[in-house]
Amino acid sequence: MDFGDSSLQKAYKYSLLYFLLFSFLLLTSSILLFEQKIGFSVGEVLRYYNGNEAQFIPSKSSAGILKIILPHIFGFGIFFMVLLHFLLFTKLRSSKKLKFLIFTTFIVAFLELFSPFLMIAGVTFFASVKLFSFVLLELLMLCLFWLLVKAIVYE
Repeated sequence: MDFGDSSLQKAYKYSLLYFLLFSFLLLTSSILLFEQKIGFSVGEVLRYYNGNEAQFIPSKSSAGILKIILPHIFGFGIFFMVLLHFLLFTKLRSSKKLKFLIFTTFIVAFLELFSPFLMIAGVTFFASVKLFSFVLLELLMLCLFWLLVKAIVYE
C-alpha cells in the first residue's frame, strides 16, 4: 500500500486492522447465531423457514422474511463495499482476481439473502443453496480478511 507519507500509511494500517478485528467478531457472531437459530443441516434450514407443526414451529411468511432481510441488504452492501474497497489499495487493484472476488461476493450474498423466499414457496432445493451460500460467504470473508492482512504485513 503506497500512500507516500509514512504517518498516513501507518494510520491507514491501524484503522484497517481495527476494521478487520471487528469484522472478524461480526463473522464469528454470525456463525454462532446461524448455528443457534437455524442450524447447519438442510433439514434444520427447512424446519426454520417452513416450520414444523409437531414441534410448534410456525413457518416464516414473506413479510417476516422481508423484515429480516431489509436491514441485512443495507448492512451487507455497505460492509462488503468497504471491505472490497480496501483491496483497491493493494497490489490486487487491477487484477482479474479482484474482479472475480467482487462478483462472487455479491452473487453469493444475493443468494444468501433471497433463497428463503424460494424455500417458503416450496422449492426445497434452496435450503441447500441457503446453507451453501452462507458457508461460502463466510469463507469469502475470511479470504478477504487474509488478503488485507497480507497486504498490511507484507506490502
